[in-house]
Amino acid sequence: MQLSTTAAVITGGASGLGEATARHFAEQGAQVTILDRDAERGASVAAEIGGHFAQTDVTDEGSVASAIALAKDRMGKITAAVNCAGIAIGAKTVGKDGPHPLDAFQRTIDINLIGTFNVSRLAAAEMAGNDPEPDGARGVIINTASIAAFDGQKGQAAYAASKGGVVGMTLPMARDLASTGIRVMAIAPGIFMTPMLAGLPEDVQQQLAADVPNPARLGDPREYGRLAGFIVEMGYLNGEVIRIDGALRMR
Repeated sequence: MQLSTTAAVITGGASGLGEATARHFAEQGAQVTILDRDAERGASVAAEIGGHFAQTDVTDEGSVASAIALAKDRMGKITAAVNCAGIAIGAKTVGKDGPHPLDAFQRTIDINLIGTFNVSRLAAAEMAGNDPEPDGARGVIINTASIAAFDGQKGQAAYAASKGGVVGMTLPMARDLASTGIRVMAIAPGIFMTPMLAGLPEDVQQQLAADVPNPARLGDPREYGRLAGFIVEMGYLNGEVIRIDGALRMR
């Protein structure tokens, strides 16, 4: 697969890692459809990169099905799906206000894990109908995990559990879809300069950056986008999780 001939759906494409990925893919000649809840920002980014936009709730089956159908109609095919939509909350299992709110835990799982699988399965169903490339390839799915899946910090039970689920389903999904020529990969980012982190005080950002062994800085979302593009084009990568974290191990 080549980025120049890729037709990608990218969730969370209105900001952060998803936006950087959408911009990188478009710069390399790919067709891009952004799926995001933020209609104003999503449509704006899509217009800037010459792509398409579908307002989408990744946890809703009908919403995703409609978005996939729109993407297929506008682009003619879907050969890549990059799942970047997600949320992060901070709450201890038992905190000063009592036990972890169950609805907050459930919402995190719904968006980060179930939403990722919802988009992946429906995108894969479309990819399965593509004409195969000479090596049998019909598509690739790239899901976003996190290093929190491996060494989550205190207050990250919900987030780490959701990202651990993304890691856990990578290999079985790759095996499920192998016969159709669809690869499944996951990227586990460290601490990246996303809109959520950009809102923190400068001294806090510097402290977070100092914890990264090398290079001692926050990750650039464009680095995530380039890695996603590399995965699309590197056809022998399948069923694996790639950390991109500057060797950071959280404690």
